[in-house]
Amino acid sequence: QVRLVESGGGLVQAGGSLRLSCAASGVALAINTMGWYRQAPGKQRELVASISSGGNRNYLDSVKGRFTISRDNAKGTVSLQMNSLKPEDTAVYYCNADITPLGASNLDVWGQGTLVTVSS
Repeated sequence: QVRLVESGGGLVQAGGSLRLSCAASGVALAINTMGWYRQAPGKQRELVASISSGGNRNYLDSVKGRFTISRDNAKGTVSLQMNSLKPEDTAVYYCNADITPLGASNLDVWGQGTLVTVSS
């Protein structure tokens, strides 16, 4: 089983930047699409950005041009560079990976989350 650990959250002023990182540990046949979700208080969890194993990227409309997702397949890491942060970006950010375990069907794996707070 793969486990995900996020890091890089914190408190920044509007217009600032943060870089979130997620490291996968464990064994699996494959790590497929990876992504970052976020959940603000009182709101549903939403997909912020995703990246396939081949490098295809998708972004939430509100973060396009500001956030960049990247991954290192060899290291099993995925990062989210967040620039021009806005107060509405404040949320707990969760790393997610779709994995193919050894001898099992695909599974979604989640990290514990890291808090991003953007002050105005």
